[in-house]
Amino acid sequence: MKYFLIAGEASGDLHASNLMKQLKKQDPNAEFRFMGGDLMQEVADGFVMHYRETSYMLIDALLHLRKIFRNMRKMKDLMGEWQPDLFIPVDYAGFNFRMARFARSQDIKVFYYISPKVWAWQEWRVKKIKKYTDQVFSILPFEVDYFKRFDIHVEYFGNPLVDEIARFRGKFEGSDSWKKRHGIDQKPLVALLAGSRKREIETTLPPMVKLAGEHPEYQFVVAGAPSIDPSLYDESLKGTDVKIVFGETYPLLESSFAGLITSGTATLEAGLFNLPQAVLYRTSALGYRIVKPLIKINFISLVNLIYGKQLVVEIIQKDLYGRSAVELSKILGDKEYRERMLKGYEAIGADLGTPGVSERIGKRIIELLKEPGE
Repeated sequence: MKYFLIAGEASGDLHASNLMKQLKKQDPNAEFRFMGGDLMQEVADGFVMHYRETSYMLIDALLHLRKIFRNMRKMKDLMGEWQPDLFIPVDYAGFNFRMARFARSQDIKVFYYISPKVWAWQEWRVKKIKKYTDQVFSILPFEVDYFKRFDIHVEYFGNPLVDEIARFRGKFEGSDSWKKRHGIDQKPLVALLAGSRKREIETTLPPMVKLAGEHPEYQFVVAGAPSIDPSLYDESLKGTDVKIVFGETYPLLESSFAGLITSGTATLEAGLFNLPQAVLYRTSALGYRIVKPLIKINFISLVNLIYGKQLVVEIIQKDLYGRSAVELSKILGDKEYRERMLKGYEAIGADLGTPGVSERIGKRIIELLKEPGE
């Protein structure tokens, strides 16, 4: 069968690549066309466009609308010409909703993998999911009841991060060897994950790095995003003892004592690595004023959303340095505080399932495509 996938950021590239591997196992004749990242390119031929060409945040997206719509037209033309059996949009709502509508106009089935977070804001978009998709494969446990309220076909097989982390741990060389290989000393590490987009890094990395000077007994290490030009990090890191590693996020999380994490999938990854953390997020003042009234949830981190109440502190928009300084000192020095966080992580892990998530979803996709009348 022919599969068309679109992933618009690093986490989508990761999950889509693992799903593609499973589809290839289940369907020896599988063919792919896709917009995604480096990981998807490693799995199969059929690469059309890198997500960097369309990945912008809030106001930046408005400034690049012409380019975004030009790229969308390119993807529509290819989909219409190739006529896949299935379109699999991976999160990335604004772009993928339009692509899903086009797919349905071409009588192409649409199975949404990693649904956009319509429960967080712009709930009216749930109507688009119902109208333009045949099936939703959720990766968050609380989404099932939410989508069923709207009579949307939804299934949950666990979170695919469980697969990725289990795979990593099965081959990891160990923290001591990893530190030695990267020239990192044996001080306890504080991981700095400032996001995978240029604007995120520009706004959250400077206050993170500033904190390093207050804790000389710890080694602060930045997880550099592979899709970002290394020069973007230079201004913040120049003249400091903060180190940076690229494409080594999981070894860093596994080897660290605490973390400062920009909101996103990384907050959940840190939780699954049992890493006590504080969550930071800041966007432009205009973007924040536009979005804030639309938010329908109490938290922005996946850790807190899955846990159902505050487990990790979220530091949003204002005084990132000052508030982070207080929280980081607490995480580093208060043993009971750390233990409460780690206990909460255990509960979250139980909700996210056992390894084999991508395999279970891949099998279910093939089953649905082979059902009579499909």
